Formats: sequence, structure tokens, C-alpha cells
Amino acid sequence: MPQTFNPPIRTLMGPGPSDVHPRILQALSKPTIGHLDPEFVAMMDETKSLLQYAFQTKNELTIPVSAPGSAGMETCFVNLVEAGDEVIVCKNGVFGMRMIENVERCGATPIVISDDWGKPVDPNKLQDALKNHPNATTVAFVHAETSTGVESDVKTLVDIAHQHDCNTIVDAVTSLGGIPLKVDEWGVDAIYSGTQKCLSCTPGLSPVSFNERAIETIKSRQSKVQSWFLDLNLVMGYWGENTKRAYHHTAPINALYGLHESLLMLHQEGLENSWNRHNSHHQALRAGLEAMGMSFLVDESCRLPQLNVVFSPDGVDEAKVRSRLLTEYNLEIGAGLGEFAGKVWRIGLMGYASRKENVNLCLSALETVLADMNAPIEKGVALHAAQNSYNQIPI
Repeated sequence: MPQTFNPPIRTLMGPGPSDVHPRILQALSKPTIGHLDPEFVAMMDETKSLLQYAFQTKNELTIPVSAPGSAGMETCFVNLVEAGDEVIVCKNGVFGMRMIENVERCGATPIVISDDWGKPVDPNKLQDALKNHPNATTVAFVHAETSTGVESDVKTLVDIAHQHDCNTIVDAVTSLGGIPLKVDEWGVDAIYSGTQKCLSCTPGLSPVSFNERAIETIKSRQSKVQSWFLDLNLVMGYWGENTKRAYHHTAPINALYGLHESLLMLHQEGLENSWNRHNSHHQALRAGLEAMGMSFLVDESCRLPQLNVVFSPDGVDEAKVRSRLLTEYNLEIGAGLGEFAGKVWRIGLMGYASRKENVNLCLSALETVLADMNAPIEKGVALHAAQNSYNQIPI
């Protein structure tokens, strides 16, 4: 006989979702009201304003799409890209590959620039591609590649794209709230993110933002946006500035309560404080892992603090380690993808998960399991190394 589902209490330190803050869980449980209720509409306006702060933008078209980050990605592509367009896609991991899929499904031609997994997008390759494809309309790339933990230089890539009169589409699913992201200052045209990473919220919504340049592109399209649900010309009738909103879809009301609370918490903490917090806990985790003898995939100069990709020790069944962490410690870390499957772990320190007790739990549990499996690691040093890091970088 089916019964009420009671999930186990886990510590989520994988590539996402991340731990959801108790304040957000409480917000989700508030009474549901109508999606056109004046009180809900007022909360929608606050959510837009808080999102503008998170993205560091004044873009009027800054809203949460009522679907996960993948739908945010599709929103950007189906609104900005038309059949016959040439789109430069910078691929250095899984999510660059998904961008290629979106371009093809729009009937456009992807011009793919490839960099090794674990390396940032090479600006010189982008410059060369744009010179060789003068008819390109758009450049798309990932700010924080979740599959490898590498950060690419948004400002430089956007500057190059604009030199060739191209719009830019930026994936910020893992970066929003975790590392510096300045949409207006960097000139980003269209950007999308997710709620389940550094915003400490539940999955299911995708913040997006479009500047005036992007909006002009949408308005001057020669064809209808291929997705009715994601057509921003229609969505803005519901999310627009008018007090009278046009019905478009029934918004995920309680999920938006949660997003509003998470963005309020980010505003209360302060963006720079959030960025510094993620970095401080990363440095402590890094110190502990390196003390045990582990090494990182990504060079320090472009390494994400909120997503740590480390090589598993030689001779260790990394899947068995992850399984034991989950069953014995209720601790989730992520597996490697693509060519790094079976070789690395992806350890997330995102949002509410980015705190000292999680760092200590991860290090102690990982050391215990690896020692029990006779892995070639240094024992009894990880927590001490992490504490030394905390002493040098106060939280």
C-alpha cells in the first residue's frame, strides 16, 4: 500500500541540487494564493527587483522562467536565434554541448569552438571563429561549466562578440550568487541561471535576463518564436510592469515564494559577502583535500570555488566511495562526466551547502572511507589543514 513519502535527510554536496535553506523550506509551505492575486503580483515585482540585484543589472526583462535551468537556456535560444542563423558555440563541457542541441533545434547552424574539458574558453579561438564567420549573429558560452568546475572570462568573451556585432547568450546556472557576475558592467545580452545551486533554493525555476539589444533582436524577428510557452513576447504580458497582468500560465506559486525568500536572503547577506563565503569554504576544502594527497582537475586561476573537481586516488573504486558516503554518512557528492567518468569527484559548496560543518563532514567522511579502503592517502591531516585555512581566511 503506498504511503506518504518521507525523504531521508541528506547533505547535498554534489553538482546540484544543493542544500535548501530552512527559511526557504518554510516559505514553500505558506498558503497558496492565486497567480493573479494582487498580493502575489506585488511579490512578483519584488522578485524581479531582487533578481536584478543578483544579476547586477537594470534590465527590465529580468524574470524567473517557470521551469528548470534547461528551460532558461531554451528561452534564450528560441527567442534570439532564427532558422538560417549562424551561432558560435563555445564548448568545453557538457553544457556547451547542450547549447549546440538548442541551436540545431532552432534550425540554425552551430559553429563550434572546442576547448579541452577542464579548460576555460579560449578568447583567441573565438576571435578567429568570428573572423572566419562574419555572418554569425550570436555567441553562446558557459560561465561556470558544471561538468568540470572551470570558469570562463565573461567580460572578455562578450567584448569580442560585440566587436563583431553578435549577441551573447551566457549560461550562469552554477555561477549566480557564487562568484562575481556583473551583467550590465560586462555587457551580457542574454543570460540564464537556475535556483538549485548557489541560491540555496529548490529546482524548478530559471532566472533569465535580457538587455535592450537582445529585446530589439526579439522584436525584429522574421518568424514566430518556435516555443509558445517560452515566447517572451507573451510571457511579458504576465511578468510585465503593468498592474493588470495578462494570463499566460499558472505560475508555480509556492516555488516562487521560495525563490523570493532565497533572493531576499542573498540581498541580506550581500553579494560580495556571498562570493567571499563560497571562496573561504572552498579554500578550506581545498586545503584538506590536498593535505590528503588529492589533486584538482582545473588550474587554480580558473577554478570554481563552488564546484570542486578532484581526482580520486589511484586504485580506488570511486563509485563505491560515493555509495558509502551516501549510505553511511547521508552525504552526496557527484561523479565525473564524459572522459572524466570514473576518475573524478565533483564536490559542491553551493549556497546553504557552503558552510564549515559541511566542509568538515566531507573531509572526515571521505578520509574515513578511503582509509578503510586502503587508499594511498595521508591520514589524520585533512581537518587540521582545513582549520588552518579558516584561521587565515575568516568567514
